[in-house]
Amino acid sequence: MATAKKKISKPTKSLAKKTKTPKVQVKVSQEKTNPITPFLMFNANLEEVTKFYTGIFKQSKVISVNPMQAEFILNGQKFSAYNGGPEFKFSWGVSFMIHVVTQKEVDHYWNELSKGGKELMCGWVEDKFGMVWQITPNILLELVSHKDPIKREKATQAMLKMRKIDIATLKESIK
Repeated sequence: MATAKKKISKPTKSLAKKTKTPKVQVKVSQEKTNPITPFLMFNANLEEVTKFYTGIFKQSKVISVNPMQAEFILNGQKFSAYNGGPEFKFSWGVSFMIHVVTQKEVDHYWNELSKGGKELMCGWVEDKFGMVWQITPNILLELVSHKDPIKREKATQAMLKMRKIDIATLKESIK
């Protein structure tokens, strides 16, 4: 038994003109927004947490805080936080990278964030609340992704021997 073939017709020009997609107008806000806000679950009084962080980051602001909930800004990045209790722990799996230029900036963040915490390898530090930070000079990123594979490897090997990143040692390593 043969099956009948259906004939598919093409739309006429007049039909195509009638089915135009409507234009969508998008309003752009002049206000800077961060579309993603990190939400952090601490095992700590958030008044203490916000005081600690806003004392370290120059461009910081507490939006709201009480012992259980907080919203704050560090270097332009908004954070929300909740005191969730001891079952919530931070890990190296999620960390915050602080981009810096000078050794003075590296030293500042390293010294302040490691107070009561732990110095880790390769520019990582765990603060007293268990949050892990990467204090990363821009030159480090440039050197470990250098187009010259020999310089890239030398910089990487130098970094792997460091706890706090030393910019002068990194630069010297590629000579």
